[in-house]
Amino acid sequence: MVRFSAFLTLFALSGHVFCQSSTADQYFAQESPIAKANLLANIGPNGSKAQGSNSGIVVASPSKSNPDYFYTWTRDTSVVFAAIIDQFTLGLDNSLRSQIDNFVGSQARIQQVSNPSGSITTGGLGEPKFNVDETAFTGAWGRPQRDGPALRATAMITWGNFLLGENNSTYVQNTLWPIIQRDLDYVVRAKLEPDNVRFPAQGWSYLLNLTSRFDLWEEVSSSSFFTTAVQHRSLRQGAALAAKLGQTSSTYSTQADNVLCFLQSYWNTAGYMTANTGGGRSGKDANTVLASIHTFDAAAGCDAVTFQPCSDRALSNLLNYVSAFRSIYGINSGIPANQGVATGRYPEDSYMGGNPWYLATLAVSEQLEDALIVWKQQGSLQITDTSLAFFQLFSSSVSTGTYAASTSTFTTLTAAIKNYADSFVGVVAKFTPANGGLAEQYDRNNGNPVSAVDLTWSYAATLTAIDARNGVVPASWGAKGLTVPAQCNRNTGGGGGGGADTVSVTFNIFGENIFLTGSVDQLQNWSPDNAIPLNADNYPTWSVTVNLPANTGIEYKYIRKFNGAITWEADPNDMLTTPASGSFTENDTWR
Repeated sequence: MVRFSAFLTLFALSGHVFCQSSTADQYFAQESPIAKANLLANIGPNGSKAQGSNSGIVVASPSKSNPDYFYTWTRDTSVVFAAIIDQFTLGLDNSLRSQIDNFVGSQARIQQVSNPSGSITTGGLGEPKFNVDETAFTGAWGRPQRDGPALRATAMITWGNFLLGENNSTYVQNTLWPIIQRDLDYVVRAKLEPDNVRFPAQGWSYLLNLTSRFDLWEEVSSSSFFTTAVQHRSLRQGAALAAKLGQTSSTYSTQADNVLCFLQSYWNTAGYMTANTGGGRSGKDANTVLASIHTFDAAAGCDAVTFQPCSDRALSNLLNYVSAFRSIYGINSGIPANQGVATGRYPEDSYMGGNPWYLATLAVSEQLEDALIVWKQQGSLQITDTSLAFFQLFSSSVSTGTYAASTSTFTTLTAAIKNYADSFVGVVAKFTPANGGLAEQYDRNNGNPVSAVDLTWSYAATLTAIDARNGVVPASWGAKGLTVPAQCNRNTGGGGGGGADTVSVTFNIFGENIFLTGSVDQLQNWSPDNAIPLNADNYPTWSVTVNLPANTGIEYKYIRKFNGAITWEADPNDMLTTPASGSFTENDTWR
């Protein structure tokens, strides 16, 4: 059974948008206390569904089989506690202080646990998950994952800034800062874990290194937009807190500038952020929407450089992301383009059958609500060539320009977008069971819950979506007025260049019908269609020589094309750093 299955009256605008506000009102009113209770039930030591977990430990899900999610992930924990900290610091729930204190204690302990990724000083902070008793998980896994330390630092910095405002600087300096500093130092460390290959401390090779490894879905080993975005926020916030505490912050600021440069390289001129630099997918991914809402800073307005929710790039990306799911899920059949649909991680997903996720669908609504907050605050909205197609969903005749809040265009568009945001909530409501429990996924054909039950992140996503809909503005993290340093703009083709000079690189590999593509313009920016053919002049060795940017970190992969089929080399991506001059040969083995 589902609680909400009916959509409401037609709201007459140029594109015919269903009015979903009543459905969203009702759903969130009923779901909010359920989501809060179920989220807390998954936190040790007293959570009813987290029995056996240590104090402050967030269990991803109480599910112990098919799938077994009864572990604690640094990423999930940090996302959950970022929501809890916002609830407390913004005065929404004053009962959560003990939970936050437990979180701080648990993470101080977890940081010290040696694990397969290393120790506290040799890369162990990039370990993605631990047992609920805070011992190391030693099974095979996609490791390291570099978003966790950044997200944890961000949550604790927000908490630290609040406590400084409460004149509790001693606790911030002595308890929080050591935890935060370890995470920030991990983010800026120029080391390719776990094999300790060192790279220069600046430049694109460094950035490919620090942003690489497994993405938030734990499937693709490459640079990830979500990871890069949250790393940038953590460094920017961390530098500001360090300055307040009298700590050294120049390294964090310098690398924040470099990461901001690298962040721009994910933009695909087709109108969306390419979520990962590897993996052989379209790049249309909930990764990007989550990045926008988790780096939301209302003070930055509609800044495209930091991918703010109302920026033209973020709106164009949202349109492309949502559109990718309209025709592939049975439950989306017949829904018009200006109404919400079920969305998942990425259209090529096959995990558990490749279904929509509750948190992904709610993230779309949250981004739109964040955008509405800013448009209301600044009293206008702007339509550019990049965002025009998004706004034309709601008014086919609208054109580029800036529209003040006093105009009918502003009123019409914001009302339609509000209903559009609520229509995604309506989708989630339709496929939420009667008890309000939120699993990880819901079936693409019938909407029934699928995969891990009571996913903690699903509940956190519900709470943050509710807050956004209620106009709650999180604390600023310093995104306002940032600019991309000019020296980083020489190459934005997916990997960047370290200089204007080039070097000659010969790629050799055994195989048949082999092509090459990678993270820079010269390697066709991960395009399988335009990949560079290798020749078989020295068969069975296939070779090609390419002029590549000098002194640059580059990711690449080989693909095989045969009888119309494309086969990608297995993950992870191959990586190299080109020399400052001369030439060299790269001998590889097909994986």
